[in-house]
Amino acid sequence: MTSSTHLVYLIALPLFSSALLLLLGRIADKWGHYVATAVSATTFLIGLSEFFAMRSREGAARSSVQTLFNWISVGSFKVDAALLLDQLSICFVLLITGVGTLIHIYSIAYMSHDRDRRRFFAYLNLFVAAMLLLVLGNSYLNLYVGWEGVGLASYLLIGFWNERPAYAVAAKKAFVANRVGDIGLSLAIMIAFAQFGSVSFDGVKAGVPHASTAALTALGAMILLAATGKSAQFPLQSWLGDAMAGPTPVSALIHAATMVTAGVYLITRSNFIFDASPTARVLVVIVGAITLLFGAIVGTAKDDIKKALAASTMSQIGYMILATGLGPIGYAFAIMHLLTHGFFKASMFLGAGSVMHGMNDEVNMRKYGALRKAMPITAATFGLGYLAIIGVPPFAGFYSKDKIIETAFNAGGAKGWLLGGAALLGAAITAFYMTRVFILTFTGKSRWDDEAHPHESPSLMWIPMVVLSIGSVASGFLFNSGNALVNWLAPVVNSANFHSEKELMKPIVVSLLALAVVVLGAGYAFLKYRADVPVVAPEKVSLFTKAARRDLGQDDLNDLLLVRPGQALTTALVKTDENVIDGTVRGIAWLVQYLSYSSKKIQNGYVRSYALIMALGALALVATIWVVTL
Repeated sequence: MTSSTHLVYLIALPLFSSALLLLLGRIADKWGHYVATAVSATTFLIGLSEFFAMRSREGAARSSVQTLFNWISVGSFKVDAALLLDQLSICFVLLITGVGTLIHIYSIAYMSHDRDRRRFFAYLNLFVAAMLLLVLGNSYLNLYVGWEGVGLASYLLIGFWNERPAYAVAAKKAFVANRVGDIGLSLAIMIAFAQFGSVSFDGVKAGVPHASTAALTALGAMILLAATGKSAQFPLQSWLGDAMAGPTPVSALIHAATMVTAGVYLITRSNFIFDASPTARVLVVIVGAITLLFGAIVGTAKDDIKKALAASTMSQIGYMILATGLGPIGYAFAIMHLLTHGFFKASMFLGAGSVMHGMNDEVNMRKYGALRKAMPITAATFGLGYLAIIGVPPFAGFYSKDKIIETAFNAGGAKGWLLGGAALLGAAITAFYMTRVFILTFTGKSRWDDEAHPHESPSLMWIPMVVLSIGSVASGFLFNSGNALVNWLAPVVNSANFHSEKELMKPIVVSLLALAVVVLGAGYAFLKYRADVPVVAPEKVSLFTKAARRDLGQDDLNDLLLVRPGQALTTALVKTDENVIDGTVRGIAWLVQYLSYSSKKIQNGYVRSYALIMALGALALVATIWVVTL
């Protein structure tokens, strides 16, 4: 492991630029977006230089650490504010800063008419700084600071247009759901401290062989809880669709390439815990399998183009979470799919923003149609992302998703058939709903009203889309060529020494099966939506569609299990406060007032009354003395 003095700039530059734009206020309105974009590009160049420097070294020397200062020192417990750059974190650094810079460029044009564009870019850079701290922190405590910073920045970005109540509510929902998950990370840090006396990755890893099974299971379960909140996985997935309320570049940055993948990073970074706890790994697999199907089913019924893509994100991250529960090789394939997903999903989110830009912010796909003629570049780049996500060879998703499906089948026995079948079913549904999105948006007859005048977006918007679409085409092949990414990550996740229990199916068989279900799913969508598609009255849709449009009742379930009991508890506490606590205070006040009112009658101004009271007092005194002296 080598020492570095440059890592801090990756975080300091975007953080300082964010503070500068916020503090300068309206002074920076005309140039703030350029500064923010230049800073983001600079961090990408720094990350790129660190990557090439890392490649020039061998073995353990590829990892580098920069210690900033001693943060906590209590007895033998010490925590440094330090940054770690290794083969895993450099993947995220390049993804965050590279895709982030493209989204900055896109946002210059997309947000050009917003009077608060400077503030938007300040929040973007705050988010980038927090996300970089999350993936560069060398301990769970340092990671936690970035984790919470990402939560704050996402709240500010999702609720950027908070003058609209629905958008403010969506931001609050995302913030609260993430806080529930964050309890898991807080408890995980406490368990690590209690069990190992350390919260650094190396310290926890060194203590794992000596820890009890119960402690490791609890630690893994709490880390998984944190991941479900941040990555919108079952059962904390309900916030992701509502989070589409923010500006579309936010969706591309947060919900395609960075924040929602933080849970995948956390589990992969904690691989030594899950490898030592079979129970925790089973929980991870269950969450991933449920979510990949859950998100896919929800995506089949969404007419809002951004919410359809959000459901897709939920499902694709479900694939990644599933992969992390399938052993050391699964971590590498999860990261591969995470990186390819960052390209094609960001491309499609930006494509959705381009469509909205040309359609007066209309999001209902049933009011689109035939946009490929008016927006050929957007249609082409979105189409490449579409082919990548459904897994058509040789596009990126074909390599990354097929590897996860293959690994799921190779889990062995009934478990392999179940997980592999779920992954294949998810691929079929993905092909269906993504084909639906593409057909409703870009093909068929035009269904927009007279006020819409669709047109291609300006170059500052379509150039980032083109660059991302290139990644949608080529990234999977590059990562998979010669097992490049698996070998690159091997020192961190130990994937080089992994051997599956049994090869249930040959890779070529899995690929043919995956391609077959993709053809079936896409073909069914083509037959169903190739004709002109009118807006269907809500009462005429099937029960399945109604359930999917209501996100399979996830909000209803949350309302039943969390909101209503919370309201009942709050009501009970309010009544307790009013009747018991405040009632006691009011009762004492009433008693004092009553006694005061009663005793004031004695003060009537008559001498005879005072004389009588004195005589009675004297008699009482004499009687008391007589009783005592008996």
